[in-house]
Amino acid sequence: MHKIVLFPLLAAFAMATAHAQVPPPQDVPYPGAIAIHVDATDLGQRVFKVDETVPVQTGPLTLLFPRWLPGNHAPSGPIDKIAGIVVTGNGQRLAWKRDPLDVYAFHIDIPSGVSSIQVQYQYLTPTDGSQGRVVMTPNMLNLQWNAVVLYPAGHYASRVDYDASVTYPSGWTAFSALDVDRHDGDTTHYRRVPLDILVDSPVYAGRYAKVYDLAPGAKVPVRLDVIADAAKYLDAKPEHLAQHRALVKQALALFGAQHYDHYDFLFSLSEQMGGNGLEHQRSSEDGEGVDYFSDWDPKVGSSDLLGHEYTHSWNGKYRRPADLWTPNYNVPMQDSLLWVYEGQTQYWGNVLTARSGLRPPEASRDALAAVVATYTDGRPGLSWRDIQDTTNDPIIAQRRPKPYTSWQLREDYYSGGQLIWLAVDAHIRTLSGGRKSLDDFAHGFFGVDDGVWKSQNTYAFADVVAALDKVQHADWSTFLRERLDGKTPITGGIEAAGWKLVYTDERSALARKDKSGTQDFFYSLGFYADKNGKLTEVRWDSPAFNAGLGTGMTIMAVNDIALGKDTLADAVKEAKTDKAPIRLLVKDFDRFRTLSIDYHDGLRYPHLQRIEGKPDLLSKIFAAR
Repeated sequence: MHKIVLFPLLAAFAMATAHAQVPPPQDVPYPGAIAIHVDATDLGQRVFKVDETVPVQTGPLTLLFPRWLPGNHAPSGPIDKIAGIVVTGNGQRLAWKRDPLDVYAFHIDIPSGVSSIQVQYQYLTPTDGSQGRVVMTPNMLNLQWNAVVLYPAGHYASRVDYDASVTYPSGWTAFSALDVDRHDGDTTHYRRVPLDILVDSPVYAGRYAKVYDLAPGAKVPVRLDVIADAAKYLDAKPEHLAQHRALVKQALALFGAQHYDHYDFLFSLSEQMGGNGLEHQRSSEDGEGVDYFSDWDPKVGSSDLLGHEYTHSWNGKYRRPADLWTPNYNVPMQDSLLWVYEGQTQYWGNVLTARSGLRPPEASRDALAAVVATYTDGRPGLSWRDIQDTTNDPIIAQRRPKPYTSWQLREDYYSGGQLIWLAVDAHIRTLSGGRKSLDDFAHGFFGVDDGVWKSQNTYAFADVVAALDKVQHADWSTFLRERLDGKTPITGGIEAAGWKLVYTDERSALARKDKSGTQDFFYSLGFYADKNGKLTEVRWDSPAFNAGLGTGMTIMAVNDIALGKDTLADAVKEAKTDKAPIRLLVKDFDRFRTLSIDYHDGLRYPHLQRIEGKPDLLSKIFAAR
């Protein structure tokens, strides 16, 4: 009896004692600046070699590897890729011990007489996409400081200074929001910054590089820093470049302030380095395919990636949810307001892309139609889970793929949040008779403290409600909570804006531009398939799902005909008049079987259509300022 009771008590005491070895962060300066040098020249083996010199005092020292990553909103620090840790002091090797309860913490006893230690290790970057995002190729690299830095526990990240330097491959160009102090051959030395700014200032470097000035003549520079797999992919057409400059103008017209002393879009065009979209205060990491410039079609336009990440400089980086702000990178984050941080950014990213002309009106509506369809017919999981609960997804799933996203849901605070903010915008415009809009909220809430960027201005739910009420009086707390908590459908904003969702048998121009070979039958049969017929997602409770198809199966034949480019589409068209079920021969592991789908409603692709007699608010929302 005593053993059963005491064992958990003793275990809990042991756990608390072990965890107490990691000093909590304090708002006090770390004595002395830490020097960190990264050798980024090992392109073949894709290894960053790191050397830190850390001023120390006699006694216990704990070094931390960043665990909770800004922008990821999750404990996703790649600790598994750190190797070869060697600590020396006065030329003698010092022992280190990993904390058994916090594997991101390393304990070192500093002996008397040692005033600084050398810490050497490697960051072994992924050599294949299955290991994580590829960040080193023969022609480019992406250095994220959170992946290579160890820092002392017991201090706010803003109170630990770093002198950073990087040796790049010879002849390469490196881009970063960090200011350069000097060059020493192929080594770039950056000006001293605190850890929080260092981590917020990644590097893109490449053999082929080009810079575009997106704010000519402005006091605050904004640049598009491009690296590519080959030089031929770097050149932008003048009219396309003009749209990127318009994006900057539209953002400044919206927010009315800048929270950076300069801003750099770090932009990779690659089929080798992993794509990316990650926000920072004075820069963003953005990745597209090599044909972003070369295959530009003004009738289809560009993606909203740059608009989204640029918006984050205001929403998420300077104005930040209070429960997402942490004093260092090993204090847990809470994600309850991601529907503002990401959801409203998703909204503005799409709106600014339309206002700048990067995406023309029809394509902008088609992009929105896809989102409206998702939350009208494509998310049955909203019957058991609400948008608010999906703000926990970064911690629950850490962006790992899911087999049935339509039922499980996956970070729906992005696009679901976008629709909530569309509803808010339409509601403000309607209540105010068109005199006010969500633009006024953005200007007043995010566009404050022009020029301030070295600190964050945090907010809570009540602050959002108060700012909305200042723009237009209404019961905003109830309005938001009903949609966040699943009591009111989140799709009402589109009809309030004067448009409705319809389905036709024609794919949108945006969808037709997709070169991946994806076969889209999501709103008809109920699945997406790749070009080889493998089902990448089956919609829960769809005709296909109810017929027994599941994600991961492969379609081999349709109505006894081997699967080809148009076999499925032709069968769906024929089934509108032929009432026989569509027969699919599917492969499931090493088993073959025939499944029949009794579906006769033809191809269905989402579009938006005007509602006669209602004001067209959506066109006003998309109109350039």
